[in-house]
Amino acid sequence: MVTQWPVSNAAAGWRDRVGTSWTHGDPTRPFLLASVTKPLFALAVLVAVEEGTMALDQPLGPDGSTVAHLLSHSSGLAPEADSTSPAAVVEGPIFAPVGSRRIYSNHGFELLGQALATASGMTADQYFHEAVVIPLGLAGTRLEGSPAHGAISTLADLLVVVGELLAPTLISARTLERAITPHLPDLPGVLPGFGRQSPNPWGLGFEIKGSKTPHWTAEANSGRTFGHFGRAGTFLWIDPDAGLGAVGLSDREFGPWAAQAWPEFSQAVLGRAW
Repeated sequence: MVTQWPVSNAAAGWRDRVGTSWTHGDPTRPFLLASVTKPLFALAVLVAVEEGTMALDQPLGPDGSTVAHLLSHSSGLAPEADSTSPAAVVEGPIFAPVGSRRIYSNHGFELLGQALATASGMTADQYFHEAVVIPLGLAGTRLEGSPAHGAISTLADLLVVVGELLAPTLISARTLERAITPHLPDLPGVLPGFGRQSPNPWGLGFEIKGSKTPHWTAEANSGRTFGHFGRAGTFLWIDPDAGLGAVGLSDREFGPWAAQAWPEFSQAVLGRAW
């Protein structure tokens, strides 16, 4: 199936809780992750929360917004900052009241990166490297600039991340459970690439499938499935009910080809792995 994807280069695979895995393609080839960066950076934020460097309920962003609101795209911030307004780069612009709509916001993750840098005394890139890359041994992973979309990684490394999200070691199981539980679960919003969803559940840095349709995972994926996909043609999901996760990486931008191919691939993974 992967060889039929209309891309020049691809790598894909799955892994379960006990470490059984399957891969196709070069597992060490680096790919731009685009928004698959967000769940990786969210791990760093969750480490910072457990260390006491940050708190999920600390104010950040618009009045009334917190770190948890930014992680779950419920702060009301616009998708991107208004670079023509110095104040807006820091504060907004704001599209909706806090906690009223799910507005997918890259700018929210930029603010998280700034806050983490201020709190830790490191750059966001450095903290991510110390908190996630080194302890998990992610030899081919790095964050370059944006905590919203700046990571580069490999299939081998992301399957390690899948294992971490199935059985956490960097953070407690309790913290992970909070992160993959919908935050303000009834909020409506637009799932990029798939249109308006009501509800549009999201955890703390992780998109949650819930009852969304259409979706980039398979029909057989449980509603508890969480992860992310990226505009660069990448995805990562973990299905706790199935006890496994899958990764797909390519060098072609997300489009109709991916909206068709990824669910088919995920359906096959669930069938083969079970």
